[in-house]
Amino acid sequence: MIAVDTNVLLRYLLKDDDAQAEKSRRVFERAECILITDVVLVEAVWTLIGRRYRATRDDIIAVVEKLLQEPNVRFEDDEVIWSALQAYRETEANFADALIVHKAHKTAAFDDELQTVYTFDTTALQLPTTAKP
Repeated sequence: MIAVDTNVLLRYLLKDDDAQAEKSRRVFERAECILITDVVLVEAVWTLIGRRYRATRDDIIAVVEKLLQEPNVRFEDDEVIWSALQAYRETEANFADALIVHKAHKTAAFDDELQTVYTFDTTALQLPTTAKP
């Protein structure tokens, strides 16, 4: 297994720098298993929705779905990514907030049931089990 940093993932997705995009493509083609950590995925999404690329919600959904379908790509927890993606699709919450809530639930399930995720973010409050502090 190898892992990629956000810049390698972005060059692979965007193909906006010919030399780096080609190197990134080769990494994705040759690697048997590529880990994309939660941090890398969230950084990539934030970059894509930012001023330079202005990706829409539909664009982000398509990107994450594409990565989930890549046979050699692995996430820290595919199920959590999928659940966060569905929450992102169904609410106005941003992807990072959806991932935070779903990752917290999954992690807490190992020891105890998670009661609440506190946030000041009004769109994140649309996600189940979130509350204002």
